[in-house]
Amino acid sequence: MTQLESALKAIDDANAADPNLEDGQPAALLYGQRMSSELERLHPEASDTLRIAARGQHIERWTVPRTTYPEGKAGYHAWRRDLAKRHAERIGAIMTDAGYGAEDVEAAGRMLRKEGIKRHDDVQALEDVICFVFLKWYFSPFAAKHTEEKVLGIVQKTAKKMSADGRARVLQEFDLPEPLAAAFES
Repeated sequence: MTQLESALKAIDDANAADPNLEDGQPAALLYGQRMSSELERLHPEASDTLRIAARGQHIERWTVPRTTYPEGKAGYHAWRRDLAKRHAERIGAIMTDAGYGAEDVEAAGRMLRKEGIKRHDDVQALEDVICFVFLKWYFSPFAAKHTEEKVLGIVQKTAKKMSADGRARVLQEFDLPEPLAAAFES
């Protein structure tokens, strides 16, 4: 087994314990597989570190429920920041166990903490993949539960995080109604 295969297996094994099911599978496991699938489609040349960061983006996320943080924007941002740090540490341990060096571990951690969006290609590539996975598999259920105003705000925030190439691909691949499509026009 290669280092990459070992790391991905460890991530999948951890995420297989998610008690939350989606389409009959542990939700975190399915999410990681969707991330890897989109990464392969969008960035087939991706490095091992990017492949590992994509697969481990939500590793064991269910262990830190959103409800354990205060309501509101500040609580949400604290939850997301703490999760990113926790995910980076967990993935770092998995990578170390698989034989990766400190430089690779730090690179994956930087991606998972989203340090350098718009400045580092690998961090931006991960963010674009996250956005594609959201739009492809999670947007419709999200939109069904929220007001048009909230949906538009989320779409605008999603588009803002993406690269110009990523936004252009969204317009090519998704049939978004106006004004949602307008958010991706740059």
